[in-house]
Amino acid sequence: MPTAKVQTAEPGAPPSSARQGAYKVFSRILDWVTTERTQLINITDRVNEIVRKSGIREGIVHLQSLHTTTALFLNEWQDALIEDIKTFLGQTVARDHNWRHNDPAYSDCERGNADAHLRGVLLGQSLSLQVRNAAVLLGTWQSIIFAEFDGPRTRSLAVQVSGI
Repeated sequence: MPTAKVQTAEPGAPPSSARQGAYKVFSRILDWVTTERTQLINITDRVNEIVRKSGIREGIVHLQSLHTTTALFLNEWQDALIEDIKTFLGQTVARDHNWRHNDPAYSDCERGNADAHLRGVLLGQSLSLQVRNAAVLLGTWQSIIFAEFDGPRTRSLAVQVSGI
């Protein structure tokens, strides 16, 4: 079976790590207070600011929410679409459903937030994205969105940039 050869540098040139410097890792925690039970926040600029401060030009940025009732995802940041996403999630995982997590017969949770956990499961709590030229590589309409499903609360997001 034929194999494809990927050429990433000029023939005979040193590997990119030798040209650009040593591999490093830069980590930060972003914190904020949400103001609504369900809230979507465009965090693209804050993440790009950390990438710039890291000094890493080429690599990966890994984002991880530190909460089970939040999520991270990529999408277009447009007001009507943001409202559609909230409506879709509300219809897909109804707050007033008879969830066991909310029932004292099955759970010790007093927050009644099963819907928030389930919405977080649908979207996930982490993203890994490419860093190119000291910025997060995103498509034309892509934004990094942090989703709060059990606010208002204080929230934290771990950001780790690694590369050269």
